[in-house]
Amino acid sequence: ALAEDAAEERILDLLVPPPRSSGGVGFAADTPPADNTARQVMRKRLREGTMADKEIELEITEAKPGVDIMTPPGMEEMADQLKGLFSQMGAARKSTRKLRIDEALRLLADEEAAKLVNEEEIRSRAVANAEQNGIVFIDEIDKVASRGSAQGAEVSRQGVQRDLLPLVEGTTVTTKYGMVRTDHILFIASGAFHLAKPSDLIPELQGRFPIRVELQALSVADFEAILANTQANLIQQYQALLSTEGVTLEIRPDAIRRLAEIAFEVNERTENIGARRLATVLERLLDDVSFDAPQRAGQTVTIDADAVSAKLGALARNEDLSRYIL
Repeated sequence: ALAEDAAEERILDLLVPPPRSSGGVGFAADTPPADNTARQVMRKRLREGTMADKEIELEITEAKPGVDIMTPPGMEEMADQLKGLFSQMGAARKSTRKLRIDEALRLLADEEAAKLVNEEEIRSRAVANAEQNGIVFIDEIDKVASRGSAQGAEVSRQGVQRDLLPLVEGTTVTTKYGMVRTDHILFIASGAFHLAKPSDLIPELQGRFPIRVELQALSVADFEAILANTQANLIQQYQALLSTEGVTLEIRPDAIRRLAEIAFEVNERTENIGARRLATVLERLLDDVSFDAPQRAGQTVTIDADAVSAKLGALARNEDLSRYIL
């Protein structure tokens, strides 16, 4: 709001230039009533949007080009210092441009907002928030679990585990935003553990993850919720994709239920890859529609449970085919 108010004042200064004063007192004290009235009228027009399409000449500050410095690992702090040094070199360039008032207000609001931001304070608050409330999720930790031998890749896996130890138990990490202590950061790890067991991790790392939870396989209801209730789900993505060709895709609730049942059945018969199965099932269901989309422009394609069963039912029951296609 402060940035928008400052941008509005700068636009008003161009539309209704304030008279010069010798005493250096504020605008309200030095402005004649007529000029003040004109300024208020112009302010009202700006806020109502009646002058949005008018053009004005405006002097704006051009953004400095970013500087990216490559440094070896462990030298991030030096890179940040060099970036700060280069960013301070040279004065900010300004240019005069002819802009619509609505666009000028947006650019000036961004410029004024940048002046209000204290980057050092934001960085310090972000580091403190990460240290006190941060959560680090380590996926596929089973890939670094030892599996019996002590040669080759097994030695490398143990090395990765020992590198994780100080982070989990608490240490100071150098980042581009400063030093971050991990003592109070919550670490969560997950893995399939189909080739290894949690007990295959080194004892020190096992002790750092004392709470263990075994997850259950996704059910038909879970698949249905993923397809129907999640934001930017696969069905919405296909609808948006086909809409670029002028095709309207409608998938009825009974079709979503049948898709969820087929994905669950294929996961049970073959390898259980979780919700990833929905992507292959939907792709197989809609491959003809996607291929013929340019010829279907302006049409509406409706898919119900019978259409899903006709397209995928026999394929889902054939374990050999579904293993390679679904």
